[in-house]
Amino acid sequence: MPAPLSALVLALALLAGGANTHAAEIPLFDAHIHYNHDAWELVPTTEAIVRLRKAGMLRALVSSSSDEGTQRLYAEAPDLIIPELRPYRKNGETSSWFHDESILAHVEERLKQNTYVAIGEFHVSGADADLSIVRRIVLLAKQYGLLLHVHADANAVERLFRQDPEARIIWAHAGYEPPRRICEMLRRYKNLWVELSSRSDVAPNGRLTMEWRTILLEFPDRFMIGTDTSAPESWNGISSSATLVRTWLMELPEEVAEQIAYKNGEAVLTAAFSKRLSN
Repeated sequence: MPAPLSALVLALALLAGGANTHAAEIPLFDAHIHYNHDAWELVPTTEAIVRLRKAGMLRALVSSSSDEGTQRLYAEAPDLIIPELRPYRKNGETSSWFHDESILAHVEERLKQNTYVAIGEFHVSGADADLSIVRRIVLLAKQYGLLLHVHADANAVERLFRQDPEARIIWAHAGYEPPRRICEMLRRYKNLWVELSSRSDVAPNGRLTMEWRTILLEFPDRFMIGTDTSAPESWNGISSSATLVRTWLMELPEEVAEQIAYKNGEAVLTAAFSKRLSN
């Protein structure tokens, strides 16, 4: 059988002159994993942990619809899983949650029951970030010392920072904004970190674009990688996704590759979660 595309791309990169071959086996901090209720039967908890470890994950930031999925994974592997609280109780609430007052009672109850590093990943766009329910989520994050993990455009992120200038935000998918806009945001907000799940434009065909290389080198301490297992079947591609990430990481200097691969996640998320556990 022919080699999988991701393995072939990796092999070609290793043969290319000047590649950072250390990145081929570099551990990863995955800053965007979901274990939603529709994945539990397809991928049992023990198997999910096996797949994450097989892909070389040092740690994974996990949120779920419902939160039970996150708690299952955390109970199975507390050394691997960094839990965050997603406001959603089931799939299908991504565009309605900020109009549903009952979400707040759910979030407040879970925050009292369990320890998290962040609230998210949640979806909000533009002026919806100023709605009262979203504002309350920002206040809860401040009250509990949590980060916000947001799937949002730049407009919404700016509104969240206006509500709390000291907020710490993980920007899911870099908001699907162009690199120039991302660069502007990183220069403006010191407590903004970007995770690159579902950003195929970073390295089309496994090769890092010059535009993305420039921004990654300018802000090596502000980026993280992610898989985004929002659909159950995406759990089947965790290892191949990790291989593709390592392929373009090899094009960066070793120190930068390590920061993006896992050190930024450790410095921001693991450190914050350890502090929460000790309080």
